Amino acid sequence: MSQTPDSVVRTYIQQHRAAFLDDLAEWLRIPSVSAQPDHAPDVRRSADWLAAKLKETGFPTAEVWQTPGAPAVFAEWPCDDPKAPTVLVYGHHDVQPAAREDGWDSEPFEPVVRGNRLYARGAADDKGQVFFHTLGVRAHLAAADRSTPAVHLKLIVEGEEESGSPHFRALVERHAERLTADAVIVSDTGMWSEDTPTVCTGMRGLAECEIRLHGPDQDIHSGSFGGAVPNPATAAARLVAALHDEHARVAIPGFYDGVVELTDRERELLAELPFDEEQWLRTAKSYVAQGEAGYTTLERIWARPTAEVNGIGGGYQGPGSKTIIPASALVKLSFRLVAGQDPGHVEKAVRAWAEQQVPPGIRCDITFSGATRPCLTPLDHPALRSVTRAMGRAFEKPVRFTREGGSGPAADLQDVLGAPVLFLGISVPSDGWHAPNEKVDLDLLLKGVETTAYLWGDLAENWRHEP
Repeated sequence: MSQTPDSVVRTYIQQHRAAFLDDLAEWLRIPSVSAQPDHAPDVRRSADWLAAKLKETGFPTAEVWQTPGAPAVFAEWPCDDPKAPTVLVYGHHDVQPAAREDGWDSEPFEPVVRGNRLYARGAADDKGQVFFHTLGVRAHLAAADRSTPAVHLKLIVEGEEESGSPHFRALVERHAERLTADAVIVSDTGMWSEDTPTVCTGMRGLAECEIRLHGPDQDIHSGSFGGAVPNPATAAARLVAALHDEHARVAIPGFYDGVVELTDRERELLAELPFDEEQWLRTAKSYVAQGEAGYTTLERIWARPTAEVNGIGGGYQGPGSKTIIPASALVKLSFRLVAGQDPGHVEKAVRAWAEQQVPPGIRCDITFSGATRPCLTPLDHPALRSVTRAMGRAFEKPVRFTREGGSGPAADLQDVLGAPVLFLGISVPSDGWHAPNEKVDLDLLLKGVETTAYLWGDLAENWRHEP
């Protein structure tokens, strides 16, 4: 009896499982910590290792791209069909710092398998999720009896994601012609749980600012001058108090301009997820859920914009009392943005609002750091349907949809390349990203391999591109 394409894929994966895991373990042993200068040679070594392994996989092009910081890796494997869609896969090869004394049960850069889980820094975030594409494309070729992928396949794997991607946008702009794609697949995300395969459809953007309020030229005596001159600490408190209205909506005029509202269907899909709010609160180390009126907790953290006070201070902070009017005060704010919001517009709105809150006699200096745009994939996008079908085949279960409340550099790819961003990840919340004992479940990792093995053929069949 001849094998079905799915059985060919699964057989191929099982036959090559041991070698795949051995290679991944070798890569995980490289402590590519981008945030620590002492590990800069290791980050370079990680990039060189990956480029060589991609060449070995079959990519005709695999290059290390230098930046003012850590290097990235670019690879390309053209399809023999010029009408095939072009897909760019994004991930990162740098990792968070890790040391045994942080609470690890084993050396973080010496991979170890316990049960069916592989423990090492980077196992889930993000080397494991980058590396499953290597075996996935080979399984795809074997099942389809092809010598090239069914899509024009490209990879960009950066080396500074864990340090805030300071040079990534410039890198994408410099190489935009080579990175051009019809769709971007981000494999730096996760699923709802081991039993609930999900595809993320959006990630919020981010804008951050620091507001410094200046009053008298120096700290002054509150008995001699209190009640007669403006106090910057009081101004800071009033500014923060004015940030939200009584319904927990952001009270900055113009803040919600352009926001893409959730559709009824999207709200139904989010409501289908097995969300346990009590468990979520325990994870948050908090005691009550609250936020913008009229929205559920998942809707608030995934699909609504927010304004948060990250820090506030001013005046004397030491033991005992020091009766002064402080010379200055400080407020740090962050804004999570959703589809339709423009960071530049939000910055202008925040500046205008803050200046209106400040009383005469208080000088206000506002500094914005770099912003990240939000990204959202429509539920009816053909590439998203392909990702969903491929994951459904691999997991043999219905695939549901989530969003991410955080932000990432994937939006730079969307912004510069003008391509939709889709998310394909198999990590689960218990994998402990950035924490001691980071791990990846091996069965899930191989489901990621299987998903990509199905994905390229599905995209080629259902989403033709006319050059």
